[in-house]
Amino acid sequence: MKRRGKGIAAAGMAAAIVLGATGCGASSRVQSSSHAVGGNAGAASASANGGVIEYAVQPATDLNWFLPLFTGPTDTLANAQLVYQMFVPLLQLNNNYQIDWKNSIAEKVTYNSSGTVYHIYLNPKWKWSNGQPVTSSDLLFTWNVMKAACAPNAPSPWPYVGVGTGDIPNGIKSVVANGPYEVTVTLKQPTNQQWFIYNGLMQMTPMPAKYMDVKKNMTDELKYLGANGPNMMFDKVVDGPFEPVYAKDRQEWVLKPNPMYAGHKSTVSKLIFLYEGSNESELAALRSGQVNVGYIDPSESAAIPQLKSSGFTVAPEYMFAVFWTEMNMYPASPNSKIFNQLYVRQALMQAINNDEIAQDIYKGYAVPLHGPIPPEPKTQFYDPAVAKLYPYNPSAAKKLLEAHGWQLKNGVMTKGNEKMNFTMIYATGVETTVQEAELIQQELAQIGVKVSLKGMPFDQLISLTSNPKDTNWDLALGSGWIYSGPGYYPSGDGLFNTGAPSGTGYSNPTEDALINATHEPYSSTAETMKHFYQYEFYTAEQLPMLWNVNNATVAVIAPNVHNVLPYYNGAVGIPEMQYWTVSGQ
Repeated sequence: MKRRGKGIAAAGMAAAIVLGATGCGASSRVQSSSHAVGGNAGAASASANGGVIEYAVQPATDLNWFLPLFTGPTDTLANAQLVYQMFVPLLQLNNNYQIDWKNSIAEKVTYNSSGTVYHIYLNPKWKWSNGQPVTSSDLLFTWNVMKAACAPNAPSPWPYVGVGTGDIPNGIKSVVANGPYEVTVTLKQPTNQQWFIYNGLMQMTPMPAKYMDVKKNMTDELKYLGANGPNMMFDKVVDGPFEPVYAKDRQEWVLKPNPMYAGHKSTVSKLIFLYEGSNESELAALRSGQVNVGYIDPSESAAIPQLKSSGFTVAPEYMFAVFWTEMNMYPASPNSKIFNQLYVRQALMQAINNDEIAQDIYKGYAVPLHGPIPPEPKTQFYDPAVAKLYPYNPSAAKKLLEAHGWQLKNGVMTKGNEKMNFTMIYATGVETTVQEAELIQQELAQIGVKVSLKGMPFDQLISLTSNPKDTNWDLALGSGWIYSGPGYYPSGDGLFNTGAPSGTGYSNPTEDALINATHEPYSSTAETMKHFYQYEFYTAEQLPMLWNVNNATVAVIAPNVHNVLPYYNGAVGIPEMQYWTVSGQ
């Protein structure tokens, strides 16, 4: 799954999610509960000391970027899960979707009543692995790189994925250091304070300036960082709980505890991220002991009783995420003019039976989606009114196309020189995703939409769908968005606004205005949510993506591994692995 973005649809793991609503800096929160069963992964072990954590990466997913500033194609949850073992975020969120000041670089953030000035106070306890302190110079270095990497003409592999999210960089008037541990950020206009903290400041993870800032101009610096981003061993100076040991592409990525880490120090000897070619190979690795923290795909649910009887903990959990079928609406796409028609998107949506997908493919470990906010886990961001928009009705879908001049010719809807003959790419490695692609292919065929399937690894799919100039696909399945950065406040910027770096070409001025309205400061939470629901309903209705299902990810944890679920940190999907322990060594 993607951290901030696109994520493969049935891999990885999740824990309880807690979301907050915002109004002028105030918030109220609701929490869903964890449902671990079997084993003792939720309990600490007094004898736990040493041992190796062997963590299965989502299937067919390469780890290919190791800096805390991501590009569009590299902004995956799998990459982020490793990166944030090496770099401490400026602001770390916990399972309550609240800032965990103890594990954040910042010890506090203050702001004025209009939301235009923010003072960031860094905690002096943090040190880089070379012994030097983490200071305002490191934060300013991150900001300057981020700002330059947002430019459309930034050298490859940039631009930075967070451009536009949190109004980065155009909404920021200045970022200045007031001393070694204080930075002031001034905005150009008033904003909802928590929106900017969660979508703007949250992006600014400090990087070691004295080690990384080595070029005379920013263009060369961007080229330097871009060239070294895919190299984990470039991260020789880190401030996180772990530091790199070695990496073997599409095999394993090995870390060890960082002795200079100022937070809770890990007791394990090594932390290994293991590449998995498929769900089947990962399950076999769990059974053989090669993996001790992994997952199980719903297609393999028959194995759960045996795993439980062997002492494994099995924990199905829902992330605060939305999964979709993307439509290539980039201007270069030859079929973008078809997808740009709302009635076409409505017909496609009505032809897809998400209830069947949830029950038959995901074995009940999924809930149908009707818009950009999932109904599960339960949060006050979800508006139940969206569920009534597009019930499954292939007959109505076909009539809608015919009413706009489309006719069946040789089994394919045709209008003039246009044909609904599309290529759907999908992420391989997860059997449920393959089954979902095949079912959607069959369902769209019922209304005269011919779909040719083309499977590929997840990282390749992300690369294609992130490229506005790529025309080798029309539909894409197997990705989604976890509200865990660059934007954490779930108001759609970076996803559905014009030019969104994680969108696929959808552009609508009304959508832009409604997203922008969620960024304004309001006098109450009720007023804030009123504008949020207006954005949510319109987005659900307009279908910038075809909504699919939010499937639970089912964590599987070996009996001798402890503290995984309490410190998985499901609010952002980035586990605090320094708390995980292994007993019986």
